[in-house]
Amino acid sequence: MTSLRKLTLAAFSTLAATGISHAADTTAAQQLAHWSTQAGSPGNVDKGKVFFTTRHGGEWSCASCHGTPPTAQGKHASTGKSIAPLAPAFNPKAFTDTAKVDKWFRRNCNDVLSRECTAVEKADVLAYLNALKP
Repeated sequence: MTSLRKLTLAAFSTLAATGISHAADTTAAQQLAHWSTQAGSPGNVDKGKVFFTTRHGGEWSCASCHGTPPTAQGKHASTGKSIAPLAPAFNPKAFTDTAKVDKWFRRNCNDVLSRECTAVEKADVLAYLNALKP
């Protein structure tokens, strides 16, 4: 085995051992299963839809930036920046990178709720988003 090949294998082994996630390391279905397990119950499509479109006492809802339904390009309510469709059936890259999923759930939940979302809330929203089909 060449030294470069050994070095590459060692680097991948180190990344795997540290739990650092990589792009396309998950799917929307796997994310739903993960958060449903964490919640102790399966995500609920209807509750997810209500959660997604409700302002929760604040200025914004999830739909403020992602649209209703979130099947087309959205627009950030504050910056105007374009946002790719959120529903996985309309955006194959949605929910395929664990690090990004965690980052955006944390950031967006804080924007909408002024706190992190619970596992139940994440499972419900993912159930709703995964149910949206063309």
